Amino acid sequence: QVQLVESGGGSVQASGSLRLSCAASGITFSEYCMGWFRQAPGKKREAVARLDRYGTTWYADSVKGRFTISKDNGKRTLYLQMDSLKPEDTGVYYCGAVWIWARVPDCPSTTAPYWGQGTQVTVSS
Repeated sequence: QVQLVESGGGSVQASGSLRLSCAASGITFSEYCMGWFRQAPGKKREAVARLDRYGTTWYADSVKGRFTISKDNGKRTLYLQMDSLKPEDTGVYYCGAVWIWARVPDCPSTTAPYWGQGTQVTVSS
């Protein structure tokens, strides 16, 4: 079965850094379009970074220059390096994936079939 497991969340002060990981199993990892989404209290889930099967990346304007999405096909793991964190970055971060030929930012979307359980990121001022 397909499984995505996020890790690396935690509490950090503003300007700090965190690195999130999403370990995948049950999928042909290199053929998936994957991304990181976050949901803050009282807000809808939003995409923050995407990486398609061709290796192209996409970032939300709010995180450009601060976040970096990458993956290791050998380890079947997707990463999100978060630097210069701000309180506005607080939320639950989810890893999503979809087997599709589309390119970012068209994938993945909130309708992606596979999701991790989420990992909490809290940034204090």
